[in-house]
Amino acid sequence: MKPLLSVKNVTVRFGGLTAVDDVSFDVRPGELLGLIGPNGAGKTTMMRAIVGVVRPTLGSVFLEDLALNALPIDARIRAGLALSQQLVKPFREMSVQNNVAFAAASRKTRTPATALLHVDARLERQSALDALTQVGIAAYAEQSPKTQPLGILKRLEMARALALKPKLLLLDEPLAGLNSSEAHALAQTIAEVNRQGMTIILIEHNLSEVMRICQRLVVLDNGRKIADALPKEAMSDPAVQMAYLGGDQHAAN
Repeated sequence: MKPLLSVKNVTVRFGGLTAVDDVSFDVRPGELLGLIGPNGAGKTTMMRAIVGVVRPTLGSVFLEDLALNALPIDARIRAGLALSQQLVKPFREMSVQNNVAFAAASRKTRTPATALLHVDARLERQSALDALTQVGIAAYAEQSPKTQPLGILKRLEMARALALKPKLLLLDEPLAGLNSSEAHALAQTIAEVNRQGMTIILIEHNLSEVMRICQRLVVLDNGRKIADALPKEAMSDPAVQMAYLGGDQHAAN
């Protein structure tokens, strides 16, 4: 099957520091791929290179046949990428539904002229409600984000990304900060969204949930790829076990 995303020999350097070192992997359509590794492994830098927050020093990223390297972030989003970030920052003066509707209307609000030509938001509000239903928080649609616990806000962030109708959804530590029950429930939602056809890359430190829901793991350590395999095979790899057991020697991401 032709990959949806191809990362080819990507290296990212910041001055004298190599954060990602000659990493290659593919993501297949419909896959839920875990991108994992100890702190400082280069996971977040790799994801930022995919979405365009940082530019690779060497190597290339392709979404289907489209080369992404020269494209700005907004063009990559329009091409089919969406990122749900670890730190949730909703528009606090908007309702939960309007936060998602604003994302759904991104194509209409790219310029003042297109925004003035599209003043009817019914389609976007329905799209927002659909995304909220997909992540299990439609009941909170008219409420304010200011009053919501972290578990709801994490789902709101995911709904905003889904409202962009992406080809590939990137999730950056969606379970961080949640208790075990909340984390289990959100991981189940992520798996269900994947079963509905969404291709997902998941960065996550909660290895029990990663092992439960991911179909394949790409493991990084000190910027290098050390495994690319089924979850049990990857976690049985001596290099992966050493990377995690030797976690004290790794700097924070």
